[in-house]
Amino acid sequence: MRLVLFALLTCLVLSARDNPFFPTQSIDSMPITSNQIKKYPPLKRVAVSLPKHARVLEEITVSYKNLDGSIEKKSIQLNRSIDWHIPLFISQSYTSTGKIENKTSSSKKKTRAIDFKFINFTINKKEITIYTKDKLIHNFLLVAPHRIVLDFRREANFLSYTKPLSIIPFKELRIGNHDGYYRVVIRLDGPYRYKTDVLDSSYKISIY
Repeated sequence: MRLVLFALLTCLVLSARDNPFFPTQSIDSMPITSNQIKKYPPLKRVAVSLPKHARVLEEITVSYKNLDGSIEKKSIQLNRSIDWHIPLFISQSYTSTGKIENKTSSSKKKTRAIDFKFINFTINKKEITIYTKDKLIHNFLLVAPHRIVLDFRREANFLSYTKPLSIIPFKELRIGNHDGYYRVVIRLDGPYRYKTDVLDSSYKISIY
């Protein structure tokens, strides 16, 4: 009887994992994530040609990658007759009003400047450059809604300032006074990542 129990215990020990806290998957089979930013060329215009027997476009499905790297799909039901001689176009060259955007004006986007006492802002495309002599002591991202928060060291006394923005992806700029510092809040129109670069007498916030 003792020999049988000893044999059973030996089998259990041999079949047990060496480290119960180590994952059962091998390192090769586990997914690998990275914080490396991969830049893709912007979508301009893509033509899709259909075969000659196509007559009705029933559905369009788009597969896209989210900010966190996950893949999702979105389908749109159409049920519209089509002429197979004319290709379908996927483009982002249209404005919200449905008019074709002027290529000359879009390539030369104007820079917008905002001045506030001891701090100034310049907005150009997806970048905000902040000009100030005050030291940046904190910066972080908040969600719901998505906004970038930056704290600058200064003893000051002023009323809170709010400036609506209509420059994608920026929606609003707020400046508020606190004890020993003031806070700049840049509200965004959706989820983004950002990068802060320290320049000479300025800070550049890049959105991506």
